[in-house]
Amino acid sequence: MGTPDFAVPSLAALLEAGHEVAAVYTQPDKPKGRGHKLQPPPVKVLAEEKGIPVLQPTTLRTPEAAETLRAFAPELIVVAAYGKILPPEILRIPPRGCINVHGSLLPKYRGAAPIQWAVLNGEKKTGVTIMQMAEGMDTGDILAVRETEIGEDETSGELFDRLMMLGADLLIETVERLSEITPVPQDEAEATLAPMIRKEMAQIDWTQSASKIHDLVRGMCPSPTAFCTLGEKRVKVFAVRALPENGTPGEIAELHGELAVFCGSGAVQLLEIQPENGKRMRGADYARGHALLGGRAS
Repeated sequence: MGTPDFAVPSLAALLEAGHEVAAVYTQPDKPKGRGHKLQPPPVKVLAEEKGIPVLQPTTLRTPEAAETLRAFAPELIVVAAYGKILPPEILRIPPRGCINVHGSLLPKYRGAAPIQWAVLNGEKKTGVTIMQMAEGMDTGDILAVRETEIGEDETSGELFDRLMMLGADLLIETVERLSEITPVPQDEAEATLAPMIRKEMAQIDWTQSASKIHDLVRGMCPSPTAFCTLGEKRVKVFAVRALPENGTPGEIAELHGELAVFCGSGAVQLLEIQPENGKRMRGADYARGHALLGGRAS
């Protein structure tokens, strides 16, 4: 059971390891692009390539859904970023239970956006957890964990790509050792939440510190992308560098040959930006064609 890119390596790894995947459950196709053409989830694309039955129920909370799943007689259900909470009746179907590939070091960052929140909060390390699923949101007992350092300038997109591969590797190790593993309960006192990211959270607040803004830009890249207003134009911000220089928060300046903005403490160079209706470019190149220095960013 999985939907986005994050789940694809886990499905591929199960197949490569020789496990029989009786069926794949994924979210319904969604309209995308200007033509609103229905697009299949990435997991569906791989499953169909491999000739695996694909089911896309809108809900699992019906007797019919449980009956359909029971007919596959699954020994184990593997979940990776499926996007639906499994009801108790579904959790009870496979004799070896349901296990989940989660992109954080549980119990930290339970929820929909663990990778982005780890970067947004300036964490130095994260990882993947394989857990035995329970009724709560990412509350089940831990079966296996693998840690990794987060690079100083690493974006959530780059970390996502690393963790989805790390998760697939750890999944295969866990499935093959499942009968030997003693599940470890999560420490509820350590639990934190990672709710879905909202677009308005991506707006840069120049009263924040330079390091906080650096983390915001990394955490929001590639989507929904941090943004601000320079002059009269809204600008997406893809990469910045934090500096110790201080000035009035929001004031636009040139620092060390780069377009920069002073923050609540320190400043950030705008290394890569994209003005609305424009292309991605260096901030310094954008500044040459616009009278920004001494003005205000908002």
